[in-house]
Amino acid sequence: MNAQHSLIFKNLHNASTPLLLNNVWDAASAAIVQSNGAKAIATSSASMAWSLGYADGFQLPTDELLSAIKRIQRVISLPLTVDIENGYSDNMDQVAELVYRLVEAGIVGINIEDGISSPLLLTEKIHNIRAKVGDTLFINVRTDVYLQNLVADEIKLSTVMERLTLYANAGANSGFIPGLTDTADVQTLLNTLTMPINLMINGDQKDIQLFSKMGVSRLSLAFKPFIDAYSTLTAFTSLSNKPKTLEYSSLNSLF
Repeated sequence: MNAQHSLIFKNLHNASTPLLLNNVWDAASAAIVQSNGAKAIATSSASMAWSLGYADGFQLPTDELLSAIKRIQRVISLPLTVDIENGYSDNMDQVAELVYRLVEAGIVGINIEDGISSPLLLTEKIHNIRAKVGDTLFINVRTDVYLQNLVADEIKLSTVMERLTLYANAGANSGFIPGLTDTADVQTLLNTLTMPINLMINGDQKDIQLFSKMGVSRLSLAFKPFIDAYSTLTAFTSLSNKPKTLEYSSLNSLF
């Protein structure tokens, strides 16, 4: 791991403006994003899986992931953080070993998620990762409470706060809550939690300005850049010559 990159990446979460991450999936997309003024590079697990011929949802072989990350690293000079879904395993040692190999490849951060699994399982994964690679790695921990409607609406916010507090105590650096859009809930999280907050947006400038004023530390586009880019491939195959907007579920079902 590049110590200077690691420090830069951590400091980007404490800046006066949020860290904007236009998530990439291969060397070409990473090089393009870097050339357009990005401060750091982040992968999208869904986009990377699709680009390599696999469905999103823990299907990507870790050797394929590592090879793709090495190709990205070859063309960039910015800090790189990698989305590893749930670590592609519920075996603690396997998850920690994957992260160790990624750190050896030069990454400075990871995203790791709870999904529908017990939050205690993710807590143990974070503990094991810290024991394997130390404290320098930036761990952005994702909870799917809002994204997958894991609990009733009236307890979603309290559940997120409980989970992120648990993850922070285990060694996570920041919290990612995809699916959260309610500004009142966002403000409550910002007022209550000490860790930086990461939200998923669609790129709307109004959202960027609003969340920036509120104090959100990190904003991500997730798989939207991939869908936008690849939607252009639908135009030339039809007489109407109008591209169709791809959707997550229909795209994922292709693999």
